[in-house]
Amino acid sequence: MVILDVSQGQLSTKRGLELAGRFSDYLPGIVILLVSDEPENLALPALRAGVKDVLESGLSVSEFRWAIRRAQEGGPDRDVAATPHAGRVITVASPKGGVGKTTMATNIARALAERSPNGTVVVDLDTQFGDVAAALDLDPTYTLGDLLVPHALADGIALKALLTKHSSGLHVAPGVKSPEEADGLRADLISQLLDNLKAEFRYVVVDTAPGMTELALAAIDHSTDLVLMTSLDVPGVRGLRKVVELLEHLDLPPMTRQIVVNMADKGAGLSVGDVEATVGQKVDLVIPRDLAVVRSTNSGSPIVESAPRHKVAKELQRLVSRFAPGSARSSASNSAWKGLHRGQVAAL
Repeated sequence: MVILDVSQGQLSTKRGLELAGRFSDYLPGIVILLVSDEPENLALPALRAGVKDVLESGLSVSEFRWAIRRAQEGGPDRDVAATPHAGRVITVASPKGGVGKTTMATNIARALAERSPNGTVVVDLDTQFGDVAAALDLDPTYTLGDLLVPHALADGIALKALLTKHSSGLHVAPGVKSPEEADGLRADLISQLLDNLKAEFRYVVVDTAPGMTELALAAIDHSTDLVLMTSLDVPGVRGLRKVVELLEHLDLPPMTRQIVVNMADKGAGLSVGDVEATVGQKVDLVIPRDLAVVRSTNSGSPIVESAPRHKVAKELQRLVSRFAPGSARSSASNSAWKGLHRGQVAAL
């Protein structure tokens, strides 16, 4: 493996790409990584030069090691399911709409981005009325339909170049711009996309459409963690019971399952106990109805970002800690990475 650091001008970008091209020509099959302050701008030139991945400077030591292992285990013939460093896939689903799935998915993704800023991606699979981009105040150039094409699905760098980047470092695969565009989306392509994303990212968060659609089931099939949501109303709770029964009958890979009651209201006529008795599972998280959550969503800033000390934000962080134990990047880790020699060509 060769790592070329072109960040902060220590080694010019032009020179780094030239070296990458030479390594690729003279040592076919070698894994080349490029470290840069502007990875988005280098995606296509790096791809042409034979670079396996472009990493953003400032990664923690743990993220850097994970990226190296991921690159070493990657390749066109990799078995992602058998790769020990494949990313964690967290899917948010519900039998009915209006329960806050997108709010939940964007908050989970934003909180995970605090722990792994450039190793987290959120995918909007609500192909009819997806609002992930709006919930993050983004105006994407490319959408899900642009990602499901051969050249993007065949190469990690090309795929990353089509994702939308949030200011936090979070990557976003936005939903299609109109329901008509959703007609060409197929479960097998979504499956391939998720395979590629979990090979490139540490955390993949998936927001799904209401119900158990074909695309939602494709996402669940790839999931390591499933967040099932309902509100305190009879149709939602009964629908959740049917979903749980369906999942019990399907031959799915092992996954953790979190039951979330959202927008809980004491005057709703149902209790958390009623939900547990109906579904046959313990409720893991109860989020009360709160205008602060609505305001944060409408402003395009998840509450874990805009009001991290709010009680709802703390509850969401508690849920996220089940997917990503430990704190965000430590200053010690950052110092260790920054202490590496700039411009160094490292052979590992």
